[in-house]
Amino acid sequence: MTSRFASRSSSSDPKESPSPLSQLSQAMMSIVQARLELIGIELAEEKDRLLATVLLSVIAAMLGMVVLISVTALVVILFWDSYRWQPLAILSVVYLVICGACVLRVRQGIRDAPPAFELTRAEFEQDRALFERRSAARED
Repeated sequence: MTSRFASRSSSSDPKESPSPLSQLSQAMMSIVQARLELIGIELAEEKDRLLATVLLSVIAAMLGMVVLISVTALVVILFWDSYRWQPLAILSVVYLVICGACVLRVRQGIRDAPPAFELTRAEFEQDRALFERRSAARED
């Protein structure tokens, strides 16, 4: 009797053959975990890219301002005896045009930037399509 009880309990051991629902939930959890890891990687890459861009932009803006001040002072000093205000007016218009071009370029860059988490979205779309195909195949 003991051997028959032992054989029954060993055949109903859930570790031998997990149910299809258990397998499906494990597969779904693996997919979700992989996608969350992908989101984390993309978020870290985006943060690094943004930080580098901001840092370089600030450095470029500071150095650009130093150059503009130096050039403006040089032009004003060169023309001080013959023209007092005209060089300043001309340089101001030039700076205004360059500033406008920069603003338009930044707006275009923001508008044309690829969407954030593009790879993650593509992976989720592939997963969704795969599940739809499998569910359609089971219904047929």
